[in-house]
Amino acid sequence: MHLQFKPIIFIVLFMLMGFYGIQDVKLIYPSYFPKPVYNFKKNPLKSSTVELGRKLFYDPILSRNNTISCSSCHNSHQAFSHAGNHLSKGIEDGIGERNSPAIFNLAWQKTFMWDGVVTNIDVQALAPINHPKEMGEDINAVVRRLNKSKEYKTLFYRSFGDSIATAERAMKALSQFQLTFVSVGSKYDKVKQKKAQFSRSEQAGYELYKANCSSCHSEPLFSTYDFANNGLPIDPTLNDYGRWNKTMEPKYKQMFKIPSLRNLSFTYPYMHDGRFKTLDEVLDHYEKGIEKSPTLASQLQKPIIFSAKERVDLLQFLAALNDSAFISDPAYQKK
Repeated sequence: MHLQFKPIIFIVLFMLMGFYGIQDVKLIYPSYFPKPVYNFKKNPLKSSTVELGRKLFYDPILSRNNTISCSSCHNSHQAFSHAGNHLSKGIEDGIGERNSPAIFNLAWQKTFMWDGVVTNIDVQALAPINHPKEMGEDINAVVRRLNKSKEYKTLFYRSFGDSIATAERAMKALSQFQLTFVSVGSKYDKVKQKKAQFSRSEQAGYELYKANCSSCHSEPLFSTYDFANNGLPIDPTLNDYGRWNKTMEPKYKQMFKIPSLRNLSFTYPYMHDGRFKTLDEVLDHYEKGIEKSPTLASQLQKPIIFSAKERVDLLQFLAALNDSAFISDPAYQKK
């Protein structure tokens, strides 16, 4: 009798625990970071699912013609941005509508995309997959291809207890891999941990940052991840009004998600449309390029002006936010 019931009991316990509900990967971050806002109870990090997500992230199987992967626009060596390209590039030489944002420290973000139209990272990947100029594919077609692959059948079995690929499972695997992108190895972080000291110029730049930038780019994530109108004139070709394009509410006109100041050396060009190639151009904008409008951020009603020395100091501090260990970490790269 015992021999007959043991397998049944094991299977029941296995199902009750939830094969993919056992977390064996911890998100590691410093004590001065806030608690992540992502609910890991609903999608616990599991090493096999992270590995499935890595495979999917680097696989062009997600695109209609098998030429574009997530990594095509989010390069690990560029802090998962598309450095050097002001707009994203997709299948058949298609050009997207916005600059590919850097993706890291996602567990602390409640909304995604420049306009915040996606409110759950577990479904975020559907947007580029379905976009006609990015991956140009239907998720159901992707799932059919995954279910024909022996390799993916094995990977889905290891992650979910059976070999069946579904859209939900694929999206959760992708989000698990991306949630592990934690950038906390900059000089700033070493200073916070009392393992290093700022130079005089970096310290002076830090004070300038706190006085002029911190209300939108707050420590330690260096963004509130809220939305703001930073006075950029509308590009007449793109005609992009940010959150207003999706909500049509006047209060959101020209408001875009505030990006982090971390890893700026790896994520150029800057702004939602990549219009500025250098940080000097960004500072020029805040000094003499701000366009007044009803939704302009209150902090920008007056120009932000720095002397030549102050610019140098501020840029030195911003460089101290670069995380070279993050962009070279093999845990995030293709196997």
